[in-house]
Amino acid sequence: MKIIAMIPARYNASRFPGKLLKDLGGKSVIVRTYESAVQTKLFDEVYVVTDSDVIFSEIENVGGKVIMSKKEHECGSDRIAEAVENMDVDIVVNVQGDEPFIDKVSLEKLINVFHLDTNKEIDLASLKVKMTQKEEIQNPNNVKVITDINNFAIYFSRSVIPYHRDQDIKATYYKHKGVYAFRKEALMDFYTTPMTPLEAIEKIEAIRYLEVGKKIKMIETSVESIGIDTPADLEKALKIIRNDVQ
Repeated sequence: MKIIAMIPARYNASRFPGKLLKDLGGKSVIVRTYESAVQTKLFDEVYVVTDSDVIFSEIENVGGKVIMSKKEHECGSDRIAEAVENMDVDIVVNVQGDEPFIDKVSLEKLINVFHLDTNKEIDLASLKVKMTQKEEIQNPNNVKVITDINNFAIYFSRSVIPYHRDQDIKATYYKHKGVYAFRKEALMDFYTTPMTPLEAIEKIEAIRYLEVGKKIKMIETSVESIGIDTPADLEKALKIIRNDVQ
């Protein structure tokens, strides 16, 4: 199988505009993310796909592979799909552009799903992480996921799912991490399908795959990603970089 990584990189992030170009210990956030993806050695190729001339030049200047989006896109899946439409690839892994500290172990688990899926029954794989704090569980910014007994996704929601009606029964809650590994066919089907009703209500792109009948294998990870969504997150990341250098 040919496996590639795609890093969607939008310049105008609503909470922290231009965050991908912020300095992170002498390199921009997006360059560190790109180089970390390459260094995992999990991928045949790694690309950044962007809507920004500045980000394009940033990756090009370090000798990286970068693709300019030709269209406006609502989500990362659409941006990636446009980029890979004419590529000869089997598996496409979506790596978040604002997460420079890549969790190689979790990515390996995602990719291994497809090595084991000899009958090609799985359309995509994604990550979930257990939540224990009440505030975290109730936060609508944290997308929750419930699965069947074989760890295939049943539903994603910003609401608290499952609803804990009987307090004598233990409830476990999982947060969906927006890291995906797609079969190319599933990604292209997503790209050519209009936004579905439940997806539009919840504003969760993973729901579109479920609404059109795709099978999503969820892999549990204990590693919380370090995403850079705010200036405070950037400061935390800088401390990690400084500690690594010392």
